[in-house]
Amino acid sequence: MNAEEIRYHLRGRWKAVEEIERQELRASTIQQNWKKLNEIMIRAKLLGLSRNDDDGEMEVFLRWAKLKEKYEASRRTTDIP
Repeated sequence: MNAEEIRYHLRGRWKAVEEIERQELRASTIQQNWKKLNEIMIRAKLLGLSRNDDDGEMEVFLRWAKLKEKYEASRRTTDIP
């Protein structure tokens, strides 16, 4: 078996794993998701990880909004016959 065949088989296996994970996520309840989120937050707190008040999230959001606007504007001008 060469490297390309191995990659092909591994890709198939990872796709199967991804589908199982999707099914598990769909089957999980709100309570299970809430518990997982709380566990993540507790672990972050114990590790001393903190977002503080301003982590630049709004700046990132505004950049993405500007990029999206420019992308959509360029699509409108190129889609005109």
